Amino acid sequence: MDFDALLLLSFGGPEGPEQVRPFLENVTRGRNIPPERLDEVAEHYLHFGGVSPINGINRALIEQLRAEMPDLPVYFGNRNWDPYVEVTVATMRDNGVRRAAVFTTSAWGGYSSCTQYVEDIARARSAAGPDAPELVKLRQYFDHPLLVEMYAEAVTKAAASLPDDARVVFTAHSIPIAADERHGPRLYSRQVAYAARLVAAAAGIDDYDLVWQSRSGPPQVPWLEPDVGDHLSVLEQRGVKAVVVCPIGFVADHIEVVWDLDNELRLQADAAGIALARATTPNADRRYAKLAAGLIAELRDGSEPLRVTGPDPVPGYGFSVNGAPCSPHCCGSAG
Repeated sequence: MDFDALLLLSFGGPEGPEQVRPFLENVTRGRNIPPERLDEVAEHYLHFGGVSPINGINRALIEQLRAEMPDLPVYFGNRNWDPYVEVTVATMRDNGVRRAAVFTTSAWGGYSSCTQYVEDIARARSAAGPDAPELVKLRQYFDHPLLVEMYAEAVTKAAASLPDDARVVFTAHSIPIAADERHGPRLYSRQVAYAARLVAAAAGIDDYDLVWQSRSGPPQVPWLEPDVGDHLSVLEQRGVKAVVVCPIGFVADHIEVVWDLDNELRLQADAAGIALARATTPNADRRYAKLAAGLIAELRDGSEPLRVTGPDPVPGYGFSVNGAPCSPHCCGSAG
């Protein structure tokens, strides 16, 4: 399967104070989120001048993608903010693109991590009309060797700044338990746990914790737990004095990382007398672009997926989604 373009598809984020509230309204439309909750989250963005780091990181990643694949035009589209994916796909159509690979800034399965991006693709193609390019979403890559390598290297570097007995804590974005079971038994959380196991092994870590962060919504709705802040309190009670936090669920240092971990969790750690080192995410690492090129090569050459050897079955491989078998290329084509 050949491609004549690459679309980097992401979540989006505001790039000025005046954009924060409209962006949050886009994200939460139809979810009956109270206005006061939006005001609370808006303050997180306004703390950084109303600018989310994610768009700047993605633009830097696009430069790496272009350097890695100089013959493949790279386009940028978002779900929730400019550049909107619908506008980008229309531009691709006007530029004569016929088939493009879609690389999403999410390594995971599950609805918001994978299926919703497939819906974004379908919506954008529908808006572009009958001449819209075919868009093929690349596979989930939570167990890709380069992703594991980047996280393991980041954990090792963060740990080097702390005492040898620092506790390693992996964290990912919490979701409602019902959403985690939407495509079968705990697809997303099992993939996160699987990736944490691979990264810990690569970093030479025998014992670690996996927790969740950034939950929202009414308190009566059960979400994945324990929360990272609650877990830090437990570690404090156990007498732990140093913690490495690896945001394994995030491929970039966007708002849930720089606010929830670098700000709120760090303040909590300081108050508890705990030394905290946060591992970096892939961001615009050249290896992240190389990973994307490798996923394209898998489809082009029909080769087996490149993955770290770990315990089988791999969560999501051979799984059933909406009655259809799920494979390494489970999201397939939205074209």
